Amino acid sequence: MKNLFLIFSLCLFHFVQAQPKANNPIEVTDLLKIRNVGKPLISPNGRQVLFTVMEIVEDLDKKGDYLYSTQLYLGDLSNKQYRQITFGKYSVSSPSWSPDGKSILFLRDSGNKNQAFILSLEGGEPFAITRSQKGINSPVWSKNGKEIYYQERKSLTEWMQDTLSISIKKVPSWVIEKPMLSANSLVNSSKANPNGNINEIRSYLLQNEKDKKAKVINRVNFQEETTTSGEISLNSLFKISTELNSKPIQLNNPFERWLEWEPFSNGILATIPSDSSIHPDRVLDNQIVLFSSLTNQREILISKKDFNYSNLTISPNENLLAFVETNSNEVANGSLKILDLKTKKVSLVPLDRVITQIKWSSDQTKLYFTAQDRGGAPLFEFNLNSKKLIQLTSENSGILGFDFFGDDLCYVKTSIDNPSELYQNKMDGKSETLFTHENSKWLEGKFISKPVKKSFKNNKGQMVDYWVMQPRNFQVGKKYPLVVEIHGGPSAMWGTGELSMWHEFQYYASKGMGVVYANPRGSGGYGSVFLSANVKDWGAGPMSDVMKTTDLAIAEGWADTTQLAITGGSYAGYLVTWIVGHTNRYKVACSQRGVYELSTFFGEGNAWRLVPRYFGGYPWETSARSILDRESPMTYVQNIQTPLIIFHGESDLRTGVIGSEMLYKSLKILGRDVEYVRHPDASHEITRAGNNRQRIDQMLRTFEFFSRYLKL
Repeated sequence: MKNLFLIFSLCLFHFVQAQPKANNPIEVTDLLKIRNVGKPLISPNGRQVLFTVMEIVEDLDKKGDYLYSTQLYLGDLSNKQYRQITFGKYSVSSPSWSPDGKSILFLRDSGNKNQAFILSLEGGEPFAITRSQKGINSPVWSKNGKEIYYQERKSLTEWMQDTLSISIKKVPSWVIEKPMLSANSLVNSSKANPNGNINEIRSYLLQNEKDKKAKVINRVNFQEETTTSGEISLNSLFKISTELNSKPIQLNNPFERWLEWEPFSNGILATIPSDSSIHPDRVLDNQIVLFSSLTNQREILISKKDFNYSNLTISPNENLLAFVETNSNEVANGSLKILDLKTKKVSLVPLDRVITQIKWSSDQTKLYFTAQDRGGAPLFEFNLNSKKLIQLTSENSGILGFDFFGDDLCYVKTSIDNPSELYQNKMDGKSETLFTHENSKWLEGKFISKPVKKSFKNNKGQMVDYWVMQPRNFQVGKKYPLVVEIHGGPSAMWGTGELSMWHEFQYYASKGMGVVYANPRGSGGYGSVFLSANVKDWGAGPMSDVMKTTDLAIAEGWADTTQLAITGGSYAGYLVTWIVGHTNRYKVACSQRGVYELSTFFGEGNAWRLVPRYFGGYPWETSARSILDRESPMTYVQNIQTPLIIFHGESDLRTGVIGSEMLYKSLKILGRDVEYVRHPDASHEITRAGNNRQRIDQMLRTFEFFSRYLKL
């Protein structure tokens, strides 16, 4: 018997020893395998869950290129079986259940013009419920399920010329800022004639604008993400019956500029600008208004100078309204508040964080929401009676979308081990099980470097979190290159609950590099005081936090101090360049889509409001100009000795390309090691949602440039 036991033990030992170690590297092309699961929606009867899956597929029309494709999936909560229910080359978005749970409403991108479709779960193909020439957005069911609300977006000129719209009876109450001309000048019935009278000449010029022969700009916010435009785009709300061939009914004047809206039993709750006489580009404040369908009257529910409101969420019995209140002029988090619609009393949810998704419990006693918090994005529960706030999920992961029915909870989560999957749980957060396997299958056998969270106190006495990742095939006693990663924003937040950098971090670790990243002062997820700690100090203060992070990672003993790289994009492109202008400690650096001269950035970037918000004024103001010059990396360009590769999308108007051209040309004239890469047609979102060949190209070019200077 002992011999048999010994033989069994040896066999068991051999079996355990024979299990292959998960050590296959994350490859650069694994980026194409990542599938992102969308927000779950549980059916009205609590038995099924609806969600989207976005995947990257080969572009059949362009060899070697790839497209994003998003389709709907339906799952059974009792047995965890799920299936795809929409197909084809056009992506879908914004799904929702009908109140009776028998149909699904969604948007389909039918050639860049989104239309609303309804799919009956009793059988048949989806059918289009809207046929808008411009496309529609934000479709939702009415409470009785017999109608659909949606928005249609057109330019100011198009609304002015739309004879079928109620807006033709009105003109904007705000000045269009076209010198000496009113909004009526946009509607000209005169015959176009370049040799005619002034009205005929104006008609001719309007036709040239319509035919894209001229672009006339009279507004301050003329820079979009990838192009410039003088037009102002406005949404208008419509309602349409779910019966086939129904005609839509326009519900509001688009010139009122409804920003957010929620259907109410006897009207619409909406946010509108606080001062309707001010041009849309110049008013940041808004107010919450109830538009009554019974009396055709409006009631201002919440209005406060220098504040704006968002995330409107009505409770099931329509007695309470949750919303986020944000100061329009300060660097601070918004506050989550609750308005009692009967007593008009406002209460505060005690959490100083960026609040994202919000949902009420069915009995209105609890409010659930997600928030950025110390590197994660947990789900929280707030009890209105006890005023108790409970964190339901770990801060080591990020909840990307959630829904619940009774005690059953579903959420999409990003984590160290898996970028995106759907999970089931109970409302106490203690019974998590995996529902989908969209990424877990291809990740089998892959080496995943585990970020270890640590923290230190900076020179302002603030706790700074950072994460250290060891390289693949790590051995004690060996030295490895280390890449320091910095996030943008500057109010973004990184951590194990953030999805966008999952692949890049794992790729570098698989290439034999250690990775360290942090949330220096000015990051989100740590409260308003920490968020505003870099006001008038974009460079030196955050740099000291990054350098301390580097020191602490090196202190662990395995990082080669002669093999240090640093990289980052957007604000982090700024900070990388600032750092290499103040130290030669890094062997090589990469700056992506950054800001390098702040006065130039004010003129060329659509994120220009960061300038007065963070630096206290405008470039023509003496006090502000001195700060902008002091805080601009270009001021110190002659000090840069570190080899630098610079990336920018050619169509990036969020930060603009002139600054990167100035940086490159200056370093080139100074004779420094520098390389400049421009990606045609790419926007600021190139590394997150851009062309997939360009995403891979940028990562490979960064690694290749690093390899010229590091021992990789």
